[in-house]
Amino acid sequence: MEREAVFSTRARQMTRSVIRELLKLTADPEVISFAGGLPAPETFPVDKVREAAEKVLREEAAKALQYGPTEGDIRLRADLAGMMREDGIDADPEHVIVLTASQQGLDLIGKVFFDPGDTAVVGFPTYLGAIQAFRSYQADLVGVELDDEGMRPDLLEKTLDRLESEDRRPKFIYLVPDFQNPAGVTIPEARRRQIIALARDRGYLLVEDTPYRQLRYAGRHQATFQSLAPDCVISLYTFSKILLPGFRLGWAYGPDWVLDKMVMAKQGTDLCSPPFTQAITHYVIESGGFREGLQHTIELYRERRRVMLESLDQELGATEGVTWTRPEGGLFLWLTLPEGCDTQELFEAAIAEKVAYVPGRAFYPPGMGGERSMRLNFSYCSEELIRKGVSRLAALIRKQLG
Repeated sequence: MEREAVFSTRARQMTRSVIRELLKLTADPEVISFAGGLPAPETFPVDKVREAAEKVLREEAAKALQYGPTEGDIRLRADLAGMMREDGIDADPEHVIVLTASQQGLDLIGKVFFDPGDTAVVGFPTYLGAIQAFRSYQADLVGVELDDEGMRPDLLEKTLDRLESEDRRPKFIYLVPDFQNPAGVTIPEARRRQIIALARDRGYLLVEDTPYRQLRYAGRHQATFQSLAPDCVISLYTFSKILLPGFRLGWAYGPDWVLDKMVMAKQGTDLCSPPFTQAITHYVIESGGFREGLQHTIELYRERRRVMLESLDQELGATEGVTWTRPEGGLFLWLTLPEGCDTQELFEAAIAEKVAYVPGRAFYPPGMGGERSMRLNFSYCSEELIRKGVSRLAALIRKQLG
């Protein structure tokens, strides 16, 4: 039997996550890793989770350990709608779908929108998980290059003009508007309104992926796409970066006619997200433990971001052609080397020097860019390790540049 012939065309096109594979190489405890998007374990509210878990098992075990509604625990959905209302969104709990983290949301969006060969517009570089999810449904991703303020409306308009002229009308426009992964940039409100005007004028949906929005350390919040255009925006959120990644909980919000299809698709995927962790999360929010923990997380990451930026300024500030973004929040920044450099080739040398990053190619479809850039994470390592890691990386870069 020819093994590959057994699989679907979709399965044959699947590839492993570049970041997940890289993390295997960074398992050596001596390697200072800026590669993963890992939250710091010291931010996990272990005591609050323990108290909530005991309460759930003591008072509602029969319900919490049973199957639950596909849409999610109504108490948690009310909590989430309340959080969204505080962020300027006129949210209704009935329009919230609890997800097995926002990655499931990306997969469900791919499932309900894409036929093989369909097109979506994304910012380049973009989140690797979105590339994987959309390409697994054999979608064609067309990129709009980002600048320091995210997706450029003028380039988006030109891209839509070209695609429409080629009869390749995109199914949606995908954005990570706040502290974008991997670039760390944020779209200002004026630009958001321009993008919305384009989408509305041409009848396009916008997919707003916003896992980091609450992790702001400087500047001011920009209005969400959801608050500005609820009729044409599907928003994805997650607890992975603001509470516990291991709970695998997130949520989606958007127009009823889209959410209904996503619920149907979710029923065929996992029936429901775990009621047990949903109930625990509800009680952690109700007790005030979530807000308290989030504030601690913001303070910790603000300082780690400051240390990484200061270290880069000190080590590479005078190195011609090396630039990096200065995110106001989130977990990442994007460092770019001069023309002719290749961060994929540099990666093995970096591992030998006991420091790791994610090469920029991972955030583009194959062959479409990112060769001289890298993503650096500042949330996971201690301040001391950030300084040491940046020093090692900077020495390697200076050596490569001669």
